[in-house]
Amino acid sequence: MGDAQKLSPEEQIRTAREGFESGHDYTVAVEEEFAILDPETLGLLNRFEELQAGAEGTPLAEHLVGELIASEIEVRTGRCETFADAAAAMVERRRQLLELATRFDVVLGATGTHPWSPWQEQRIIDTPHYRRNDEILRYVVWRNNSFGLHVHVGIRGADRAIAVTDGLRTFLPHLLAYSGSSPFVDGVFTHLHSARTQIFTRMFPRCGIPDAFGDWGEYERYVRFLYDTGSITEHTQIWWSVRPHLDFPTVEIRICDGQPDLAEAQGLAALMYALAVRIARALDEGEPLPQHPHRLLEENLWRAIRHGLSGELIDLDTGAVRPARAELERLVEWTLPVAEEVGAAPYLAIPAVSAAERQISRYEAGESLADVYAQEVLEPVRV
Repeated sequence: MGDAQKLSPEEQIRTAREGFESGHDYTVAVEEEFAILDPETLGLLNRFEELQAGAEGTPLAEHLVGELIASEIEVRTGRCETFADAAAAMVERRRQLLELATRFDVVLGATGTHPWSPWQEQRIIDTPHYRRNDEILRYVVWRNNSFGLHVHVGIRGADRAIAVTDGLRTFLPHLLAYSGSSPFVDGVFTHLHSARTQIFTRMFPRCGIPDAFGDWGEYERYVRFLYDTGSITEHTQIWWSVRPHLDFPTVEIRICDGQPDLAEAQGLAALMYALAVRIARALDEGEPLPQHPHRLLEENLWRAIRHGLSGELIDLDTGAVRPARAELERLVEWTLPVAEEVGAAPYLAIPAVSAAERQISRYEAGESLADVYAQEVLEPVRV
């Protein structure tokens, strides 16, 4: 939607609520962000506009968008009625994007951060949205050279969408632990599994794990407060790691690092989707859902940032500390009956080795950053 067509905040909030009330349950869309790389050096290249122009007139064009910097490109599945459709679209979007990249003699990366390219050399793309964010955030937005995977899940009912958003808060650290793919940034081995989260979530305002809002009315009051005080100029400046999206309407899960491996990306998206549906089902059936204070959720979030699947997570209901993989397996087991109903079960799998673990293992074995990163560059998709 262009700036001239933008709704006023009042209209945006009203139409968003109407959209949720008349929306459809359990549609799904996946967004993947990729780094544009020099094929020889694997450094970041500011060439998004060229690739975008090259996609014009092709089936990819409507699914390709810019995302902050000119060395980044995003592809979207578009709204899908089933997860199988979304998984197939992920394959097709990667195939289309890789064909485009080959035409322009670039390659693509999908770890949560680039291991060494300086943020000072990346150019913010020239759109009204990103110009505004640049003016508002300055260093914070300049520093955010990161690449993620987002999933949108259709949830019918405005209050229900807020309740699903609230329910997802507890499990955001689990999803991040699964997705960790960014142990390197600025030429440094950070010893984190998700340096991306530290750069983005810890620096941006209105980011990370949100408060629980309880119902649409409370969330609407919050959004109105932000507009009324001049804290935001558009609703997408609410960057929470899970949020009700006011345009579509969906619950958008935004916590995860990008995934170099296609099957792992599909598995992660399947878990994000199945988890949202499982929470909605629990709400519908009156099953109690955990609601823990932000200070406790932050403990698990830090564990996920630091150690990913190699570490431990806290069962906040009991205080027990368990291996992160065991906690993810319990989560998969909890979602599985619903995942089978909605077609996500065939894709559910906890990776034997996460993207962060792979990279760390190679680096600690003596490989250079360049050699480690080269193993995570996207491979051609064969269909």
